[in-house]
Amino acid sequence: MSEALRQGIEIWFDISYLTTVWIMVALMFMHRGRVASRNRAVATRVLWAFVLLGLGDAGHVGFRVFAYLNGGLEQHTTLVGIGALATAITVTIFYMFMLDAWRVRYDKALGWFGWTLMAVGVLRLGLMMPAVNQWTSLVPPMPRGIIRNVPLMIQGLGLAWLLFRDSGKAVDHPFRAIAWMILVSYACYIPVILFASTHPLLGMLMIPKTCAYLAVAFIAYNALFKGKHREKKAGEA
Repeated sequence: MSEALRQGIEIWFDISYLTTVWIMVALMFMHRGRVASRNRAVATRVLWAFVLLGLGDAGHVGFRVFAYLNGGLEQHTTLVGIGALATAITVTIFYMFMLDAWRVRYDKALGWFGWTLMAVGVLRLGLMMPAVNQWTSLVPPMPRGIIRNVPLMIQGLGLAWLLFRDSGKAVDHPFRAIAWMILVSYACYIPVILFASTHPLLGMLMIPKTCAYLAVAFIAYNALFKGKHREKKAGEA
């Protein structure tokens, strides 16, 4: 695949993704009144999780699109780096919101495992701040690029495990599907973290990874915001 073709695919995908995610956020805001009372706390957390995700990605992929259309990434490394840091911060907090959505939906205490996942998120925020991260570098420094992503993997995979466990007990199909989408996203993301610096074409895996996040938004919207409240409350017989 030529570099020009790869860039063209990325530009059009990024624009489509940002448009879609903000349409989903707007629909969630517009249809908050349709949410069943028992689901409002969960829906609020999911909504703000995607607001954060959209804001971070507006910087990340939005700045990349701008850079591609104005001389290339190499001409705008600071702007691209700011965007990468922004999305790294917001996706970390995204998982904190989604963890709290799990807690509320299944009427659970965070417990030692949940608090550990929260603490890991805070740890990641701290790991991303030092200058050694070199956010203005187009290629993440190694092994720092891996180190700062390990806590995110723990967050996401830990949340997926909790969702699988409790959605299975509650026969909660939407949130079980969300758990599967989280796994898909990490199946695509982990090879990028580990090998994209030496095999740049692996960066294309970010497309299905991003599609998995959009799938989470669609699933959550259909389950919580569309006014179809026939499903039983999670955890009820």
